[in-house]
Amino acid sequence: MNTLTDDHAELYDTAIVRRYFDQFDKITGHLGRVAAELEDEGNLTKVEARIIGIYVQRLNLTFQALGYKYLMTGRVDGPLPGKLTFDRHESGFPVAQELLVMANDAQQADRHLAQLPTDTELKDAMIRQIVGERAIPTKLQFTMSQRLYYESLRGGAPFWARNDADLQWLGETLDRRSWLLHWAVYDTQTNLPVIYLMNLEDSGKTPLPRDNRRWPQVQAHLMAQSFDGLKLVTIAKGFDTDFDDLHPKRLRRIHLGPMYSNSFTLQTGPIAEVLADVKSEAAQDWALVWTVEDLLAEREETVKTGWFSSAERQIFASGPFGGPSLADIGATAMTRMLVMPERPYQALAEKQPPGFADIRKFVVSAAGRVVPQR
Repeated sequence: MNTLTDDHAELYDTAIVRRYFDQFDKITGHLGRVAAELEDEGNLTKVEARIIGIYVQRLNLTFQALGYKYLMTGRVDGPLPGKLTFDRHESGFPVAQELLVMANDAQQADRHLAQLPTDTELKDAMIRQIVGERAIPTKLQFTMSQRLYYESLRGGAPFWARNDADLQWLGETLDRRSWLLHWAVYDTQTNLPVIYLMNLEDSGKTPLPRDNRRWPQVQAHLMAQSFDGLKLVTIAKGFDTDFDDLHPKRLRRIHLGPMYSNSFTLQTGPIAEVLADVKSEAAQDWALVWTVEDLLAEREETVKTGWFSSAERQIFASGPFGGPSLADIGATAMTRMLVMPERPYQALAEKQPPGFADIRKFVVSAAGRVVPQR
């Protein structure tokens, strides 16, 4: 586990751990509806909204698995189950090391499950201890929680620290195929899940997913470049240069988070005041930032790549009204959105703090409906 810093904290108590993951379960349940609203507005296609929804579902499976792993925190003696470490300042999410350990556990899930009693055996043993010994079967409950943890790793498809690139076919012209290339990482610096979407034209002879030469190279290239510190334009130009017959037309990077909560995270400024106003209402005590960086190719130009060869290269558009900040991130545009329940939104609307007017708000009603606000 990472050495604790001032930005990281451990959760020591069973009830707090459960509340932490219950809160994320509610939040991830709303994100798919946010994607659906963005689709209705024309900001996402149906395919893009579906792909983002799949990554959100996988993220929820990751939280469910970690919830099982740490279900008995503070209730059993010894080094296990350990304590969940999360980033309480920058992201609100578990630290990336938790997902790296989880990936290692997944590799050994079958062996662990083979060594553990079945759920039926565990339930029978718990009943005997409760009835016969009149004692709480804490150690058996811990064993059950670990069984549920390994079963969730073996049976589902969680959001891993690295989620390799995949393709969605979009259409075909006379000489080019169009793909939506997508992949995701759990960034080790920001401790946030990050989704990448690349609109790609393919002028190669063999369709990319069936090309045993290009497709493995594309996957390896993209995963090696998926760091939050790299500008989008750097990633796109590197890809464009390395693959002469693949033409990136658009690249987006979607940050799901940070998550702010008066109960769990440390924040300052207006968002801290807003969440402090609703701290007594646990179901309302959160806000999640959703940020989209967008890079568009505005035209192509032909460049020489050798004595007798040439290739098309993309010229990427800079944001005409974005100012220095867009140049800093190497993007054409950047959109920030805030997903939050009704009560903190009302507090935010009353305070009207500077800097929040241009942020899109998606308000979650008591019934779970997501309502976009301007």
